[in-house]
Amino acid sequence: MDIHEAQDYLQSSLHEVSHAFQKVPGSAVLIRYIQSSYQNDPVRSAIELILVIFFVRYLLSPSYPTHGPNYVKLREDEIDELVKDWEPEPLVAPQSALEEAEAERQPIIVGPTGPKVKLSNGKTAINLASYNFYNFNGSESIKEKAIQTLRTYGVGPCGPPQFYGNQDVHMSTEHDIAVFLGTQDSIVYSHAFSTISSVIPTFCKRGDVIVADKMVNYSIRKGLEASRSNVRWYEHNDMEDLEQVMKKVVQEQAKKKILTRRFIVTEGLFEMVGDCSNLPKLVELKEKYKFRIALDETWSFGVLGHNGRGLTEAQNVDSEAVDMIIGSMAGPLCAAGGFCAGSKDVVRHQRINAASYTYSAALPAMAAVTASETLNVLQCNPDILLQCRENIRAMRAQLDPRSDWVQCTSDPENPVMLLVFKPEVVSSRRLSNDDQERLFVEVIDETLANGVLVTRLKSAPLIGSIGTKDITIRPALKVCITSGLSKKEIEKAGVTIRHAITKIMTRKPNRQSTLAA
Repeated sequence: MDIHEAQDYLQSSLHEVSHAFQKVPGSAVLIRYIQSSYQNDPVRSAIELILVIFFVRYLLSPSYPTHGPNYVKLREDEIDELVKDWEPEPLVAPQSALEEAEAERQPIIVGPTGPKVKLSNGKTAINLASYNFYNFNGSESIKEKAIQTLRTYGVGPCGPPQFYGNQDVHMSTEHDIAVFLGTQDSIVYSHAFSTISSVIPTFCKRGDVIVADKMVNYSIRKGLEASRSNVRWYEHNDMEDLEQVMKKVVQEQAKKKILTRRFIVTEGLFEMVGDCSNLPKLVELKEKYKFRIALDETWSFGVLGHNGRGLTEAQNVDSEAVDMIIGSMAGPLCAAGGFCAGSKDVVRHQRINAASYTYSAALPAMAAVTASETLNVLQCNPDILLQCRENIRAMRAQLDPRSDWVQCTSDPENPVMLLVFKPEVVSSRRLSNDDQERLFVEVIDETLANGVLVTRLKSAPLIGSIGTKDITIRPALKVCITSGLSKKEIEKAGVTIRHAITKIMTRKPNRQSTLAA
């Protein structure tokens, strides 16, 4: 075949292919598209051609094996042996000897919880171990409202909020919280612990920067772990150290010419220490270095401020200056669940992306109504907060200045009083953390024997979590104040606690009781 015959054969073949292609439905439209595309933008046509070639090559490429060349197929008996020898890591760490001994003699409350409770041994004790700060548990009007809601809506919604779990009472509670705090909107979660641990990874992703206080609580640390962000720590409540960390982050990103989301994460009232943050300074630094603030008000919401609006009200900071306010409805409000308040965009983003909101059943309607009712009580009757603060001052007067052994690290308006051993006591007696824990357990037993129920700070879950290698969590006695008791009853309970501490600390070493190993 000479060159002319080859050309004639090629032209005839192309003509046959073109004639056959034109018979395909829609071929004329495709040809016109290609012609106009090539005339208007030939570069785009070239890119589209390359993509088509890549797609065809991908479809025609051979499949590859999932097992590498070093894959070894095990026999059935070998697989059974490996399964038999495998021991899964326990979900909960084993109890220490101290925890086992404490659990054996833990008091059991019979009946409802209140300022005074009846124990299983028949005795009555003053209850300073629960978060019933305003005795809402004993409010008959709130109980009646909760019962009516239970009869109307049932026990639970049995579905996630975005499916069919959200009801009108949930929307009312979200509106009430937003109005109470002075924010644009709010969102209600079904569990207080999972609120902050879900909010953080909703907004912070891999590569983002989070600057957090070293003494943040366990739920915040779980959120930091889930976010997989670059976490930087600053010394507890040290605003100068915080500014240095923020300045370093800004300089590093400017040098690398990258820009990521940057957050400050801290608490209103710190669960592990009891003191409060310097919110005005935090807002100032946030504006200066272009960060956002996620403020966990789990322990300050319903406690601080004239009406219990939290740290923003107590320190006279506009609530809209804080990007996210996270709180709990399970503490002072005596309900359940948590919330996040902020702008409409912040709330809208969580309704689609927050894991514990999207994949968890909605909050029971009864708990949502209870939260709204208690918020209404706080707004209409601010004197109830004054009574609680009066009792706090009465208890502190009996313990902090008068005791030779302990001091209070909590904020003066914090109803959760954390009592730690004074530094000179720890150094003179060479007390380790385990020794201090043991002494506080004995103090709890002694106070209970005299009719006062208190507890201690449980810090075991924090051990081993993110950011705990360089911090020291001091063992503490936890005393929770309530307005359900009179000032005289609080003072009497304070004397009992002080005498119990003195008795345990002054007895002779050979008479000390030992805990079971």
